[in-house]
Amino acid sequence: MKPSPRVAYLLPAPGIPVRGPSGASAHARAFAAALARQADSRVYAALTADGRGRYGAELPHRATGAPRLPAPLRKWPELREIRAARRVARAVLADSFDGWRPDLLVERHALFSDAAWRAADRLGIPWVLEVNAPPVRERRRYEHLPHPRLAVRWEREVLLAAPALVAVSRWLVRWLREELGCRRVAWVPNGTGLPRGNRARGRLRLGLGPADRAIGYVGSFPAWHDISAASEVARRLGARLVLVGRPRVAPIPEDALATGHLEGQHLADVVAALDVGLAPFKDDAPPWFSPLKILDYRSQGTPVVASDVGDAAILLRGGGTAVPPGDVDAMTDAVRSWLGRRCRPRRRSWDAVVRQVLAFGMGGAQAQR
Repeated sequence: MKPSPRVAYLLPAPGIPVRGPSGASAHARAFAAALARQADSRVYAALTADGRGRYGAELPHRATGAPRLPAPLRKWPELREIRAARRVARAVLADSFDGWRPDLLVERHALFSDAAWRAADRLGIPWVLEVNAPPVRERRRYEHLPHPRLAVRWEREVLLAAPALVAVSRWLVRWLREELGCRRVAWVPNGTGLPRGNRARGRLRLGLGPADRAIGYVGSFPAWHDISAASEVARRLGARLVLVGRPRVAPIPEDALATGHLEGQHLADVVAALDVGLAPFKDDAPPWFSPLKILDYRSQGTPVVASDVGDAAILLRGGGTAVPPGDVDAMTDAVRSWLGRRCRPRRRSWDAVVRQVLAFGMGGAQAQR
């Protein structure tokens, strides 16, 4: 039997702790769990958790920490991210020199990180970057980027140096190839790890009666999600709006059923209980993402109505309707057309995602020889 490859999974961004509440952290946990089923793997992360609390099951990993900057250096906040990434790289190298030498490094791409590049260069092994967003563009749009020239140069150098890149959306593939000139890029959409849900149990959990219609949203409530549109659709159709996740700033509509953060079987049951799953996005939503919620809905046979942003439409695959972002009338009509119908469950597992990433990353190693 061929021995399992040794794979190190790197999460150098302090903003994406292993047990954080965001979709990015959930993605990382699911990928790491699937990786452990297919390889002799180790996870190296900057942080386990932050002030937002701990979410998800315990995941074996090594947290290297993110240093605090002394006052004179706080005008350069990038240094915290750079130093956090360097700690991750040093941890990989320390384990390698202590006897656990990986065959491949997989890094969730983060701005101001060159962790996999540095470690792989020292070890002479292949590495692959998993790209979930264009970090400079994302920060300019939603956060603060105090030194954009440094950020642009850093991003470009790391992405061009990577021997293999996997992107979660077609937009990102085009950006990497056409704008940056990266050569080995593969489209690897996200997956879902939800078990089969029990619809009756989920409706009981939500307190829904036999005649109640329930439309719902699963997520972390980022600014570009249009919860007000979802609330209006529910009002027009006389349906209950179910909101699953940890709210950020936006207030929860008073008449909504808010479950808080759910995972695993509890989340699967609630998603199965929905009559329609929603993925409502605003006009200015980023075009580069691959919504995890759509894959969760589809895995339970719950029809989906999504704003046509990013890869939403292609992820529906006959299990829902894509409507123009911000068009409440179109969303209402689409939801109405799906009420009382179910879809054939369609599941893309994280195991399939990991298989693709490993094959592409290891293939890159053979191509370089």
